[in-house]
Amino acid sequence: MKNILLSVLFTLILATCHADVSYQLLKEIPGGSDGGWDDLTVDSAAHRLYVSHATKVVVVDLATDTVAGEVTNTPGVHGIAVAPELNRGFTSNGRENKVGIFDLKKSQMLAKADTQTNPDAILYLPGPSEVYAFNGRSQSATVISAASGKVICAIPLGGKPEFARADPEAGRVFDNLEDKNEVVAIDAKTHAVVNRWPIAPGEAASGMAIDVKNHRLFLGCDNRLMVMLDNESGKVLASVPIGEGVDGAAFDPETRLVFASCGDGTVTIARADGDKLTVVQTLKTERGARTMTIDPATHKIYLPTAKFEAPEPGQRRGKMVPGSFRILVYGLEK
Repeated sequence: MKNILLSVLFTLILATCHADVSYQLLKEIPGGSDGGWDDLTVDSAAHRLYVSHATKVVVVDLATDTVAGEVTNTPGVHGIAVAPELNRGFTSNGRENKVGIFDLKKSQMLAKADTQTNPDAILYLPGPSEVYAFNGRSQSATVISAASGKVICAIPLGGKPEFARADPEAGRVFDNLEDKNEVVAIDAKTHAVVNRWPIAPGEAASGMAIDVKNHRLFLGCDNRLMVMLDNESGKVLASVPIGEGVDGAAFDPETRLVFASCGDGTVTIARADGDKLTVVQTLKTERGARTMTIDPATHKIYLPTAKFEAPEPGQRRGKMVPGSFRILVYGLEK
């Protein structure tokens, strides 16, 4: 009975927020040692958050919002993908041109698979149980068997790949080609590029999110736009303005909210409704909080960042303040 009442209460909260969205800062999770960061991902069922951080992955227990462990030996890690049914996680290690394979429960590195040059975005595709690592300098994707860790093939993409998303039921993997202003669609069976779609008026797309049910892609673009694209026809349906320095995007299927996180210290929150995209909130975060992920079970969003000293003459940014790396947690105002 308690679970039913909580479910009804949360449904009422979401209904209220449908008209007036208000995300607010809930807490900050200290992230441990210093160093840069890139992408992050949530395993909702296991209540785990995985954050790339310098040469390791920080593992956060979302039940307590504390650091529960680290996955080490991931030089230049960019992204993390998880396959819970296999108890496996995967990291794209840009500095060594490899994908790391680790045990989710023990947070221990098990093996590595070779990629081409500078793997960045990474995703796991259930069904065929394959991992895609997108190699920035090689303009390719390396496909790896999630079970065996063996390389299956390399897919030439014809441009510099950025973030990627998958539609498992449709058997498609999508990726932004940052330098071509295109989205490519890859057939998961043949491992071939089957479509190339221009994203105008968007340019140099980085962050990508997907609405699998309604076949929509949301692209965070460098010219301060979020573009919504039909991933069946490739048609651009709508666009809205966002902040500067976008690098992350997320979609919440229950609230139908889309998020674009920007390095200028803002997250643009928009609502997708059919062919329409409408900005409902511009959330102020912190400068440098450019990547993000969402936990669809709680609707919380997570953004890693750090504080920096004042830059010296001729520098764009000062040194990181020691011990300031942390994950910002935002949620719907109740």
